[in-house]
Amino acid sequence: MGILKNIEWTDSSSDLIIWKYPIGKDQVNKGSALTVRESQVAIFVDKGRLADVFLPGFYKLDTQNLPVLTKLMSWKYGFETPFKSDIYFVNTKQFTNQKWGTSNPILVRDKDYGAVRIRGFGTFSFKVDDAFVFMQNLSGTNTNFETTDIVDYLRSMVVSGISDVIGESKIPVLDMAGNLQELSAVVENKMIQDFKSIGLKLTNFVFESFSLPEEIEKALDKNTSLGIFRNNMDVYTQIETLEAMKEAAKNPGAAGGTMGAGMGIGLGMGMGNIFANNLQNMNTNLNKQQPSTKSCPNCNAVLHNNPKFCPNCGHSLKNVCPDCGAEVKASAKFCPECGRKLK
Repeated sequence: MGILKNIEWTDSSSDLIIWKYPIGKDQVNKGSALTVRESQVAIFVDKGRLADVFLPGFYKLDTQNLPVLTKLMSWKYGFETPFKSDIYFVNTKQFTNQKWGTSNPILVRDKDYGAVRIRGFGTFSFKVDDAFVFMQNLSGTNTNFETTDIVDYLRSMVVSGISDVIGESKIPVLDMAGNLQELSAVVENKMIQDFKSIGLKLTNFVFESFSLPEEIEKALDKNTSLGIFRNNMDVYTQIETLEAMKEAAKNPGAAGGTMGAGMGIGLGMGMGNIFANNLQNMNTNLNKQQPSTKSCPNCNAVLHNNPKFCPNCGHSLKNVCPDCGAEVKASAKFCPECGRKLK
């Protein structure tokens, strides 16, 4: 059985929170040295009872700095004889980049979309703030205690806090992406007391992102596309109409079907107006090109192509002066032969 001369912990693991000193068969003697480095706390435990706590520093162990053990061990004349005790070192550094995510969606009530399930993702950091309380509540007298032994429990606390904050914030789901920093600050403030109750401190909380159900994301994408079309509907309709007319020109036999299909899928109003205007112009041109018709003044027979004599009765259809019988133009106001006034 040996005497411990210097008790210390050289931390070699980044995830180890609590480490039990391997005292073995050795004993602590009056005058033994205890070295507690920065970001460490040492705790003496007697038969499962937490006793004296040592903050960073160098100590020569005696009655004055072991008051709790002195009382627990009922040392009548103080710390005079060697003794055995469990010694734990607690790592008080910050444990960063702990991932969190909502394994189950958070149900929120949105004024635009009703009940919506969203998922959140991010990171948080923590440290041991009160080693005595932490060992009392969580670690107990385990030989070693790592972040993996507690991170699931902390993650469930964080997600619970997030659910409450999001539900109480009343922020529309479409505006959450622009309020992630504000949400992170609110969650961090809400969780401070919960972490403190188990001897920990939440040093940082980051709400990195959130996601909506797939059907809502598709609806948002579609609404965005429609918004672009609404602002440029005239241009879009004209482009689609021209494309349809090009396709119709390539395949004349299917032109009617192509046009009908185009009108049937929502482009019909624009295309219909264009085709109606084109038809009207065509009818106007046809009317202009079609020769005018008149009837014979003698027998009322229909005349075509402006004949000089009626093909039905032989009546002369020439414009003649009633006095001298000279042929005159229809637009003439006086006879060029006798000078009679015609109109």
